[in-house]
Amino acid sequence: MKQEIIIAGFGGQGVLSMGKILAYSGLMENKEVSWFPSYGPEQRGGTANVTVILSDERISSPVLNEFDVAIILNQPSLEKFEPKVKPGGILIYDGYGIANPPKRKDIRAFRIDAMDAAVQEGNEKAFNMIVLGGLLKLVPMVTLESVMLGLKKSLPERHHKLLPMNEKAILKGMEIIQEVKNEK
Repeated sequence: MKQEIIIAGFGGQGVLSMGKILAYSGLMENKEVSWFPSYGPEQRGGTANVTVILSDERISSPVLNEFDVAIILNQPSLEKFEPKVKPGGILIYDGYGIANPPKRKDIRAFRIDAMDAAVQEGNEKAFNMIVLGGLLKLVPMVTLESVMLGLKKSLPERHHKLLPMNEKAILKGMEIIQEVKNEK
């Protein structure tokens, strides 16, 4: 098993922390892991992305030109990374941040209205956990138990009281993700 993932959006959307939690989750399952963040100097409000590789075998390089899965949270990131999804790969996008949805017909596209769900739940900070839940529903590369351990490891202890809320958000994401059918 090897999954090469890009998560991209604006700084402040939890892009880097989503990648970090995924990486920690892989470590909890004794997988080989690479976490490679990239963001502009403005970070909050600027563009940010993170490449995560989870593998059962050694990872030769953290630098990728193509991805099995792309999680896209804004229009500039869609324009940049949609062409880099491998044919047959998966693109997940949040409906709130995308005006022009993916156009490729050789990949599977999934929409998750995570921002709408987070606002509805009264917890915008759980946005990225809803998106992560959608990913894990489609590609169960790590278990929910490992994600919760990874989340506990990445959150400062003073925020551990938020773990149940984050677990609820992950489960919500698993529930609301939907495939978008491209007209062939």
